[in-house]
Amino acid sequence: MIALQIKIRMKINSSQVLYFTLSTYLDSGMFTCLFFVVCMIIYIVIIGCNVVLIVVICVNRSLHEPMYMFLCSLFVNELYGSSGLFPFLLVQVLSDVHTVSAPVCFLQIFCLYTYGSVEFTNLAVMSYDRYVAICHPLQYITIMSQRRIVFLICLIWLPPFIAVSVTTFLSLSLQLCGNVINRIYCDNHSIIKLACSEPRVNNVYELVMTFLTVCVPVSVILYTYMRILKVCFSGSKQTRQKAVSTCTPHLASLLNFSFGVSFEIIRSRFNMNNVSSVLQIFLPLYYLTSQPLFNPFLYGLNLSQIRHMCKKLTLQFLKNF
Repeated sequence: MIALQIKIRMKINSSQVLYFTLSTYLDSGMFTCLFFVVCMIIYIVIIGCNVVLIVVICVNRSLHEPMYMFLCSLFVNELYGSSGLFPFLLVQVLSDVHTVSAPVCFLQIFCLYTYGSVEFTNLAVMSYDRYVAICHPLQYITIMSQRRIVFLICLIWLPPFIAVSVTTFLSLSLQLCGNVINRIYCDNHSIIKLACSEPRVNNVYELVMTFLTVCVPVSVILYTYMRILKVCFSGSKQTRQKAVSTCTPHLASLLNFSFGVSFEIIRSRFNMNNVSSVLQIFLPLYYLTSQPLFNPFLYGLNLSQIRHMCKKLTLQFLKNF
């Protein structure tokens, strides 16, 4: 009877966790300073590059086309995801005790999960846009009307936010028997592992959400690329060149993000204790920093209109300065 009372009391207390401890950080003086400087530089570069490209697209009416509107949405998401990670990360690096309050932890989970979901949905919509442009060039303006663009942008953002809101609510309702997360940032699957009982509903919903936010967009992308390749093989040299120039950055971005997500899924589902602490820090960061860091350069360097507008604005700025 006494043991049962203690067990019940432990569950009641654990359901009111006030903070979580992040146990993966390496508290080494030289490493900490270097890690902080590198993270700060990466964050500044991400903010600068993505903001510049958003401004370039918004200011220039010649770039107010569907492809660039979806690119602008992509760059906004990169800023959103980075802001959900880096300020938190920089504070934790300088802290001696790596703890985070429960509300902040769940807020970060919401931000990072919506970032990943929006990224895949955005890439799927961009592939659909390229499919229409290459496979149905004469009907492109009619199909990609202003109304359709607004609908697709809402499709990019609203479903992921609704899906992740449910995920966060389910995790908030769990009774936890611990507060130590073996990560450098808050992760929903790590919270589920701390549950006192078998969180069947959370696991099933997380599996369904992973399928809907990863497998469905990737299936759309694969289908559109199959149709694009079919047109390229049977089309003219000009059609092939157009497909290569517009699809190469998109494909590179998709492969880059898919690699990061694959590692993140493996990392959260399987025991990675044999992996070195340094890799446990840097490989999860790759998932969250590779897209915001490389996408601006990837699209800015490959798309001639963006490259031309960036040069033009830079020259105007230097001339006025």
